[in-house]
Amino acid sequence: MEVLKKVIFAVVLILISIGLIVVGNGSEMYKNALKEMPLSEKISNIEQKENYTKIEEVPKMYINAVIAVEDHRFYKHNGIDIIAITRAAINDIKAMGFVEGGSTITQQLAKNIYFTQEKKITRKIAEVFMAFEIEKSYDKDEILELYLNTSYFGDGYNTLKEACRGYFNKELNEMTNSECILLAGIPNAPSVYSPTKNPNLTKQRQKQVINKMIKYGYLTQIEADKIINQK
Repeated sequence: MEVLKKVIFAVVLILISIGLIVVGNGSEMYKNALKEMPLSEKISNIEQKENYTKIEEVPKMYINAVIAVEDHRFYKHNGIDIIAITRAAINDIKAMGFVEGGSTITQQLAKNIYFTQEKKITRKIAEVFMAFEIEKSYDKDEILELYLNTSYFGDGYNTLKEACRGYFNKELNEMTNSECILLAGIPNAPSVYSPTKNPNLTKQRQKQVINKMIKYGYLTQIEADKIINQK
């Protein structure tokens, strides 16, 4: 029994040590990213890009769809969602790999502007540090606006405005509710959900977004049925 306790204690110490090393490496990655380009400069560059979209231009249906499917506690957390991260970690451990993300919109913004899409724990830690930095410097609507302008929609479209014109030949204020929800689902996996690549998967993804909107109170079932039946 005494030997077992010592073994458990040693394993715990090893895990704590590994954890501290990983957090330290993530912190260093975050600091190096800011040294390379401060956050204010990075954001300024984004705001100057062609077809930058102000949040006031974006249909409410699209915003609701994004929040429902990507981060339904967006306006309540301070950059990370402990509940989502815990759930994702449990499912990843069960699957022995990265099968579920728990990233908030703020974390995704941090990844979009500073880091790669590579699924490594050090990068995830750096992303968390950067998310806190972003939340300290910008309000929620500013963060959401920046997220919309750094998401990739497939087919070479790097802003919501570009995607709307490219896929629908429309301006943002001309989109139907169905089109808003369809676009909201694409950035999760642009190569998979692009309407020009896999229209059937695009519709399936749209239905997933609609179900999330029903779940979190953005749509009633009657409203959702009407949207699904729109061309």
